[in-house]
Amino acid sequence: MTLTPADHPGGIPDCEQDLHPLARLGIQLFNRQEFFKAHEALETAWKEEKGPIRDLYRGILQVAVGYYHIQRGNITGARKMFKLCRGWLDPFPGRCRGVNLAQLIEDYQAVESRLDRLESESAAALENIVFPPILLT
Repeated sequence: MTLTPADHPGGIPDCEQDLHPLARLGIQLFNRQEFFKAHEALETAWKEEKGPIRDLYRGILQVAVGYYHIQRGNITGARKMFKLCRGWLDPFPGRCRGVNLAQLIEDYQAVESRLDRLESESAAALENIVFPPILLT
């Protein structure tokens, strides 16, 4: 079942505001493929945020952790993160707080599909996976 923003458990998230400064830093780190550091910054933003927008940060940080798992050769961990982040990101509109969320979702799902097509969990196969950046508007 796909949720809409109105179905969000914490109420309708305000997507017109600015990103939390640490979320912006986390996205910058994400775009440099420093996924562990991105996770740390986004997790702090998630913890500091009180409204429903915090789930946006949680979903993005889980994509970062999924990519980090791929960098470390942990395909099982990556798949787990991709499944978890769906529940956090799906309720949001395609653009929120300047994040092109529709593109982020499409990108991580393409990476997830690539994982599903891998015949083996070899490091060589993982080296060719491209991690697209998060696009900001």
